[in-house]
Amino acid sequence: MSQPDFLIHEDADNVGVMVVEGVTAGQTVVGLNMESQQTVEVRALNDIPLGHKIALIDFSEGDQVIKYAGKIGKIVEAVQKGGHVHVQNCKTNRW
Repeated sequence: MSQPDFLIHEDADNVGVMVVEGVTAGQTVVGLNMESQQTVEVRALNDIPLGHKIALIDFSEGDQVIKYAGKIGKIVEAVQKGGHVHVQNCKTNRW
């Protein structure tokens, strides 16, 4: 596999983190699960900047975002698989 477009840190994660710049809406991106070493393909529904998250499942309002196998935030606006998960639709669990 060439360099992945995003990383999934743990099997339990429901988001991946973009590791490349310039992901545009409609682009098919390939992720690497760091735990299982399996690859995943997802079509990006939005432009997603480097370091931001891509949804690996369909999220409903109130769902928990899981990264590093831990709950990091709560969805405040529905996000479809392939959507950009960030401050516009996810509230951190820290504050």
